Amino acid sequence: MMPPVAELAGLVVALLATGVVAGLLAGVFGIGGGAVIVPVLYQFLLLLGIDHDLVMQIAVGSSLGVIVPTSIRSFLAHRAHGAVDEALLKEWLLPVPLGAIAAGFLIAIISGEALRIVFVVLATLMALRLLFGRQSWRLGADLPGRTVRVVVGFLIGLFSTLMGVGGGVFNNAFMTLYGRSMHQAVATSAGVGVLIAIPGVLGTIWAGWGRAGLPPLSLGFVNLLAVLLLIPVTMAMAPIGARLAHRTSRRRLEIGFGLFLLVVALRFLVSLV
Repeated sequence: MMPPVAELAGLVVALLATGVVAGLLAGVFGIGGGAVIVPVLYQFLLLLGIDHDLVMQIAVGSSLGVIVPTSIRSFLAHRAHGAVDEALLKEWLLPVPLGAIAAGFLIAIISGEALRIVFVVLATLMALRLLFGRQSWRLGADLPGRTVRVVVGFLIGLFSTLMGVGGGVFNNAFMTLYGRSMHQAVATSAGVGVLIAIPGVLGTIWAGWGRAGLPPLSLGFVNLLAVLLLIPVTMAMAPIGARLAHRTSRRRLEIGFGLFLLVVALRFLVSLV
């Protein structure tokens, strides 16, 4: 049974508000906002009575659908500042999408519960990095050799797609731990989001194609209604976030985002009990 009109209206407002936050995060952190979108869509779909075994997959796929235009716009905004490491992006043109494609195969075969466990583990690691990481931490003065970079690119594509995120936090950590500036890491992460989201969307469409129990207006695990509601707002807010990233102190934003991720991880953990 569908929720009352008032409840649906409230959910639409919540989704639009989420788009504002997700778009700002896309610009500020160089991410696609998926860490915000996935848990909200998860709740949205549960309230609509969607099959519990499919909710997480649909949230992840739909989040990736939103990240495609958001990441592109965020990347173009950051590129205008000249901070993008285009050499690294070119090197990752193959390994990052391959990781995203591999994640699509996994999403097709693992349960929604397993996908939530992945989200809990990775979100917790992301939160701890944001809350307790220090910009002074270094593993090296420059990025490691090509083999390591290729493996890292593949893993960023894999884990980010499984979470329905653009890979910004993972890439930011990698680049800054190896001596790159936060501004360059953020700008480059927006480009990484493009490399993840496009094959990730195609993979999740394939993974969910023909599944019974999908909500109306779905292409596989990508729900077009959720995507269409969120895209305009996130695209409008991403350039604003990009401008803030170049003139705003980041520490409070990192702490707030880290705490949010911990709350989300706890919520998913409770749902597994």
